[in-house]
Amino acid sequence: MKRTTALTIPVLLLAAALAATALATSDPAAGDPAAGNAVLRFRGGIGVLPVSSGQGVDAIATVVNRNLVRGVQPAGQIWVIRKLNAQVSAAGDLVAIGRGLVLGGGNNIGRATGQSVFATLFCGAAEPFTEHSTNPAGVPLTDEGDFVIRDVFTPVPPTPCDSPVLLIRNAANQSWFAAGIPRVRNVQPDEEPPIDNPPPTDNPPAEPPAMP
Repeated sequence: MKRTTALTIPVLLLAAALAATALATSDPAAGDPAAGNAVLRFRGGIGVLPVSSGQGVDAIATVVNRNLVRGVQPAGQIWVIRKLNAQVSAAGDLVAIGRGLVLGGGNNIGRATGQSVFATLFCGAAEPFTEHSTNPAGVPLTDEGDFVIRDVFTPVPPTPCDSPVLLIRNAANQSWFAAGIPRVRNVQPDEEPPIDNPPPTDNPPAEPPAMP
């Protein structure tokens, strides 16, 4: 009985190791930046303002500068974004999750109106700028402006990627809607809790006084 048990344990351990290897090989998320091999991380987003500045000192500027970023034209209307988290692996895999990418002006303010978006990464602060983009067909925004992009940049961006800029762009005309905020310590995990799940507090704020 003891001999049988002694033989069984190594066999079980070997089988478990082989199964784990097979799962790692077949799992499409094995190369996912979310699995911990990210070389670039972006947390937070900036919505587009079509105009970056106006020339002159008069109250009304007759000449304005469009808000081009790395040569990419801005959208024609203001856009805002509530939340953006993105990670890029050394192989060029991107996972980008956006929340609340909606119009910030006009008659449709506060919502998206059927747009699709894709992502472009730029490396290097000096021209010529090389675009590393996901599928330009894009992914559709929900009515609330939410999206998830899981794709691979083409061409694969260099490592390291100096002065990175990540743009979320309109698939219809390739203008940009939002930009990611790069983390200074890209390879470090996020210290802050998710925005949608704030930590509980032992000292909740006092109830406001009743209105007279």
